[in-house]
Formats: sequence, structure tokens, C-alpha cells
Amino acid sequence: MAFTNTEGKTQTSLSDINVTPFVDVLLVLLVIFMLTAPILQSGIELDVPQTRTVREISQEKLVVSIDRGQRLYLGNDPVNIHALGSLLREKKGQLSGESIFLRADQSVPFGTVAMVVDELRQAGIEQISMVTEPIQQRR
Repeated sequence: MAFTNTEGKTQTSLSDINVTPFVDVLLVLLVIFMLTAPILQSGIELDVPQTRTVREISQEKLVVSIDRGQRLYLGNDPVNIHALGSLLREKKGQLSGESIFLRADQSVPFGTVAMVVDELRQAGIEQISMVTEPIQQRR
């Protein structure tokens, strides 16, 4: 692009853009994102059982989890098994169709899972979906 000054001479504009500050800002944002992403995705670490038939989760439901130490969680909050029913009754408005996901570590004894299922049934939850992972194919 050319300009003419008051004397009638043609001058060109400075068309070089310094991208160094732009790259510096992008690298800082990338580092911040890399540090905060794992923190945001922290949850309850479970080794759920693997099955051949796995259905994709298509709707949002409350999740009850049982970890290796047989600790019980409603969402990401630890909860006592005796308080689970009353908490679920309070959150019944958030339940879609009175159904819930149950995640349990594969090392948890069946008796513990049965006790949690019994508490869920007593709270009025009729549809309990067990969360599993697909079996990994051998390479």
C-alpha cells in the first residue's frame, strides 16, 4: 500500500508484523492449559470391570461410585451409605426418570455392591445402570 505525503512523494507503509510477542503469549497460554487440564478432570479413580457389550452413555444421570477401599461417592462427594438414601431423595428432582449410574471397582466384593443397590432401591431408584468398559482387543 502506498501513500503520498504533502510534498507529493510516494512512500510505502511498514507491512512487516512482529509475531514474536504473539508466539510468546500463545506459548504461555499453552503451558497454563497443560497444567490446569489434568486438575479439572480429576475424579474418582476406578478400575471398572470390562465387558463385551457396552452401551454409550447418552444422557446425564447421577453417578454413585464405590472405590477399592469400599468408600462410597455420590458424584465426586464422599457419602456415608446410611445417608445415601436421604441425599438421593433430596436430589430426586435432578434424576432423569429415577435412574442412576453405579460405578464400582472390580475389586469391590459383591456384598458391598449389593448393599449399595439395596440402599438405592429403598430410596426409590428403580433403574440402576452398571458402568463398565469395553474389553481391550489384543494387538
